[in-house]
Amino acid sequence: MPADLAVIGLGHLGLPLAQAAVAAGIETIGYDPDPRRLTDPAAGVTAADVRRMLSAGFRTVTDRAELGRVRTAVICAPTPPGPDGAPDLTALADAARALASRLRPHTTVLLESAVQPGTTDEFLRPLLEQGSGLRAGRDFHLAYSPSRTDPGNRAHGYANTPKVIGGLTPACTESAAAFYSRLTDKVVRARGLREAETVKVLETNFRHVNMALVNEMAVLCHGLGIDLWDVIRCAETKPFGFQAFRPGPGVGGHGVPLDPGHLPPTGRTLRMVGLAQDINTRMPQYVIQRSATLLNEHGKSARGARVLLLGVTYKPDLADLTGSPATEIARRLMDLGASVSYHDPYIPDWRVNELPVPRADSLYEAAANADLTVLLQHHRTYDLQGLAVKAQLLLDTRGATPAGAAHRL
Repeated sequence: MPADLAVIGLGHLGLPLAQAAVAAGIETIGYDPDPRRLTDPAAGVTAADVRRMLSAGFRTVTDRAELGRVRTAVICAPTPPGPDGAPDLTALADAARALASRLRPHTTVLLESAVQPGTTDEFLRPLLEQGSGLRAGRDFHLAYSPSRTDPGNRAHGYANTPKVIGGLTPACTESAAAFYSRLTDKVVRARGLREAETVKVLETNFRHVNMALVNEMAVLCHGLGIDLWDVIRCAETKPFGFQAFRPGPGVGGHGVPLDPGHLPPTGRTLRMVGLAQDINTRMPQYVIQRSATLLNEHGKSARGARVLLLGVTYKPDLADLTGSPATEIARRLMDLGASVSYHDPYIPDWRVNELPVPRADSLYEAAANADLTVLLQHHRTYDLQGLAVKAQLLLDTRGATPAGAAHRL
């Protein structure tokens, strides 16, 4: 059965897109060699959501022949950082070859995966052209659109988040605009592929650089005896020239810093991005340092201390452990000889160093028995005021507890 749209890659990018397309009444298929992605916790698409999508006509396929019967194909292949820090394009190449083998004239091909500037034209385009015998910009449309999905965000969904697009040619841009206008209220046209790709670079690095700034401010203010959380509260009242970011125990998730310097022809790097990454990756160690100091101040050593970690996902109210700083924090505590347990309503089992970490069944009882409780992620289900009363010692790395109720990062 033909479909209007094929979403290639049903991970944290593809599933929300497929969900939005099905909701908009677009006949959609999802292509992924690994159908288990339908349960990817990073997508923020629940099992109930998937059932509703399937009942509305959504189909998952593993036969690439199905890709030759669609009008639009969106590649949402994962591009995790490789050993050198640059995006690993292996899955993207596999997706491109699968599509190219069935690509028909007049198809619109869109890329949403996080990539470096130039990837769509210099990497994806040759794979599509060689595998299909067709020419991009003449026989089929090719464009890039940076993904802006934010799983768990109740205020900004697909429809009310503007979509940036940039095509190989003006006609490619317009074809992409025609598709995305069916999903979102506003389409923003970039000048071309590289400009659209660089939007993702800027947006991702903006987040990391500003998080690094407030993380450094947290360390500085603690040393000076200044309440950074109160500083941020006051600063964010400024109606211009400021956007509030808050410190935390580290940076996780899928939005890794993107440095165009990974592309050999550029010969340039974003020095601030590298510095921000260094700062953010040091935050788990700072949490350990603060934890050990708090224990010492209360007459206890880290060795043998019972430490309860609250919230081990990288994002609140989402069952995704990708890049979560909790893993490194737990590992370092174990290395110090601490007895580590955890509580997270979204993670029933958790392993660190290939070893299972004990999960607390009774949250308040576990907090009362622990020498130190560390809030790493603020899930909505946590009653932090009640926890602050029950816990012997509470370190809040998210600034979520009432003022004076806990030690803040």
